This record gives sequence, structure tokens and C-alpha cells, in this order.
Amino acid sequence: MLNFFRKRSANLKDDLLSGLTVALALVPEAIAFAFVAGVSPIIGLYSAFFMGLLTAIFGGRPGMISGATGAMAVVVVTLVADKGVEYLFPTVILCGIIQMLAGVGKLGQFIRMVPHSVMLGFVNGLAIVIFMAQFGSFNTVDDAGDLVRMSGPALWIMGVLVALTMAIIWLLPKFTRAIPASLAAILVVTGLSIAVNKMGPESWAAQNQDNVLLTVGDMLKTNTIAKATDEAPEELKKDGVEATPEAVSAYIESEVADNSGIAAGLPTLFFLDEKYEVLPPMTLETLWIILPFALTMAGVGLIESLMTLTLIDEITETRGHGNRECLGQGLANTVCGLFGGMGGCAMIGQSLINVNSGGRGRASGITAAVCLLLFVLVLAPWIEMIPMAALVGVMFMVVIGTFEWATLHTWKKIPKSDVLVMVTVAGYTVIAHDLATAVIIGVIISALVFAWQHATHLGAEEYENEQGSKTYQLHGPLFFASVQSFKDLFDPKNDPDDVVIDFYFTRVYDQSGLEAINGIAEKYRALGKKLHLTHLSPECRKLLDKAGDMVEVNLSEDPQYHVATERLG
Repeated sequence: MLNFFRKRSANLKDDLLSGLTVALALVPEAIAFAFVAGVSPIIGLYSAFFMGLLTAIFGGRPGMISGATGAMAVVVVTLVADKGVEYLFPTVILCGIIQMLAGVGKLGQFIRMVPHSVMLGFVNGLAIVIFMAQFGSFNTVDDAGDLVRMSGPALWIMGVLVALTMAIIWLLPKFTRAIPASLAAILVVTGLSIAVNKMGPESWAAQNQDNVLLTVGDMLKTNTIAKATDEAPEELKKDGVEATPEAVSAYIESEVADNSGIAAGLPTLFFLDEKYEVLPPMTLETLWIILPFALTMAGVGLIESLMTLTLIDEITETRGHGNRECLGQGLANTVCGLFGGMGGCAMIGQSLINVNSGGRGRASGITAAVCLLLFVLVLAPWIEMIPMAALVGVMFMVVIGTFEWATLHTWKKIPKSDVLVMVTVAGYTVIAHDLATAVIIGVIISALVFAWQHATHLGAEEYENEQGSKTYQLHGPLFFASVQSFKDLFDPKNDPDDVVIDFYFTRVYDQSGLEAINGIAEKYRALGKKLHLTHLSPECRKLLDKAGDMVEVNLSEDPQYHVATERLG
């Protein structure tokens, strides 16, 4: 990475200022992901508050930011569309419970098994996805209510302010670190945006926009109009109303009036909220409906959160705790669901903004969450004035700092299999926008490559002693992929009556290896020959029941194996 994420020590001032910066950047992200899930923008903002606050307090990685995310939103689109938003909340609660069980079962430590090539592909794919997502901020709506790209002076002015934002973030740290560069850039560009929107001629504004420079409020209104236009015919049909132009226009106006601002009150428990008249029954039928979605959400959320944790570990040169993060994510999702949220997980882009702004401690995440709630309760009119150009510029700098540029000129120096894994993970992330599945695919490919390579490493030295006994001194791992190589080493018909297989330099890894040993033993037994197996590990000796009294072991020389755990951290 570039020297974008500079090493800093934690201090309260940096945590508070970086938390404020993150909160400003969280607003459009939470709103956008709420639209993806098909729920109200306020639900997205509430979710970001609960996820950010509780994971900052109870999670396993100080400085990491959680909130409503696109990866989780995509999972519940079908559920919300088919069953209604009321089924979303128990799904999120169940997702949280599953994640807490994963933490109790200490499954978080398995993230340490993700290969570096998968991590590189994940990071590069993520950077490309974040980059592509920013172009949605350059959209407006046409007369038909469809999203179209801006053009003319509005586009050029926005592009200039995006560049200005990036320049401030790059140059300001060279002169002072008293204030996070990202926060300074947002404040400066916001001031310029207010001036341009007040003084600029209306002819500069984009199609169907009041302001020359699009703000958070304009973005929310634009997306609300586009969504309402798309769903108006179906919603009117449900209400028994003919979808005439007048009826569609009235529906759009109603949706804009209800959802075109971020102002709201305190969140309440969803089963006490009067907005949700028909709640799903607490039956086994409901459980079977929500369980697949909850399992998917839990898996996606934990994989993305633990991958983010690993990335922040690398940047800050510290170590988080995967199992505690599982518990924190689970608790946050459970509470989020109880208060009518859409759930969430760690947000990589926002976490990188926090780290770059100096946020290292838990206070940064807590500050971001509290500020976000204050935006909703009392500061909504001010937050809606922030220009999208400033937030896009911040995210572009995150992209520059996230992408592993070194991979562009080192791919010829690393194994081709690692290049394949990196390209596959990055490509799948960009095409499918599914980070969790991309990581799983990368791990599977890496595991298959590892198995294939090590399947050829099994060999044996053969020698006979003075008594005529033949010894096979094995070298290399014995597991499912090397079983055939193992079998090909022996010649039961032509071997002497007494044969020794020495496992001193060999480790038997799985049941396939054990069955291969049993098969060889049976071949020698059928020929009336005696086979000795020496230097087997204790677990192998217990499972080799078919070898019977032909197994000869040396307890003093049997190897002992240990597994690394979270206690190492």
C-alpha cells in the first residue's frame, strides 16, 4: 500500500476527530445500503448506529468500524420483497445468535488460515468495488424517474471539488496533523459547495436538481424518486388503485415526503412500533422461513468482519481477537434486530477512513456511532447540506490507499497458483460484489493447489538389514491426495517376509491415509508376510485397528503435535 495509512499511536483527540469523520462518511453509505435492501433509509441509519456502537465496545478490534453493509443487504432483498420488512427483524436477531455461538465455539481463529494471496485478491477487489460504487453519486433523475448520469457544468464542478478533496487529504498531513485531513477536506469543500449552490446560476444545475452541487439530501431525494417510480405500479395495484400518471405522481410525492430526509426520533423495539401492524408469528414455520437467510447473513457478516480485522491488524501492526469479534458482531446484530434494524458487519472503507484519520482506540467507533445518532436526532438539516463531491473524494483516497499496487509488478515473481488465486478472488468480488463467497472460493483453490503440490512430495528410502528385513523410510505427508503415491511405493509380492514401514519423517493427516495403511497391511497379511509400522503418532495407532498385532510402536520417539490458538494473541 501507499504511505496512506501512517503508523500512529492511539490518543483520545485523534479518536474523537476520526470518529466524527467516519460518521459523516457513514450517512450516504447507510442510506444507499438501505435502498439495496428495500427498507427505509432511517432503518439503515439506525442499523449503522447500533452496529457501530456495540462492536466498538464489545468487539475484538479497536479502531474497526461496523455498520449497515451492502454484503448483508443483498442477502435479505428477497426476504423483504416476498415477506415484508417485518420478517427482516427476527432474521437479524437469529443471525446475531448464530454469530455469538460461532464466537463461543472459537471459530474466529480460523481466519488465520486465509492465505496471503486470498487477502491480496480480497483487498484489490474491494478497492475496485469501492471505486465503482462512487460513480452512483454522479447520478440524477430524468423526467421518467430513471437514474441517469449528470452532464454539463454540474458534472465538471463536482469533478473539480472531488479532485480538491483528494488534494487536501494528500497535502494537509505534510503541514499539520492537528486535524484529520479527511475531516478538513469535508469541511472546506462543504463551505465551497454552500457558496456555489447559493451563488451559481440555476442553468448550471443537473437535470431535475435544485442545487448545482449535489448534496446528501439531494442524493437521498434522487434515489427515493427512482425507487418510488420503479415500484409505484406494483404498490398501487396492491392497494387496488389504477396506475394512472396522476396516481403514480401522487405516490412518488408521498414517498419523497416520507423518506427524503434523515431526521427521525429515537429507535424503539420493533414489536412496540406502531408502523409494523402485522408481526410474523413465533412458530416453526417462521423459523424455517428465516433460518436460511439468517445463516447466510451470519456467514457473510463474520467472513467480511474477520477479513477486515486481519487487514486492520496488518496496517496497525497490532492483533485483534477473532473470537471476541464474533461475539461482538453477534450481540450488535441481535440488539439491532430488536430495535428494527437491518443488521450489518464491519465496513472496510469506513474502517480505513478511521485508521487513516488517526483512529486507533474504541473511542473512535463509539464517537462515530454517537455522532451518527445525533445527526438523525438534531443535526439532519446540516448533514443534508454536505456535498457528495467531498465524500466521493474521501472514498477515492481510500481506494488509492487500499489497493496493493505492488501486485502489479510482482506477479511475475510469485507462483502462478498465487496469481490465479488473487485474480479469481478480485474478479469474483468485482463481478458478483460478494466478498464472502470470493474469500471462500480463494481458500478452496489455495487448498486444492496445496494438496496437489504436496501429493507429489511423498517418497521412500529402501534398505535391507543383515537379517533380511526390508525397511521403507517414508518422507512427506500422507493424506487423501498422496494415497496413490503411497500405494505405488510398495511391492508386497517381491518383498521379503519381514517388512518395516518407518513413519519417523511422515505425518498421517486423515482417514484416507489410515485406510491406505490398512490396505497395505492387509496385502502383506494375505501373502503371509509380517509388516511392522514404526514411529506412528498416538492418534494413528488408535485408529489402525485392522493392523492388529502387526503394529510395532516406539512410545519414546512418537512425535507430539500442537495447534496454535487465540491465546497466542
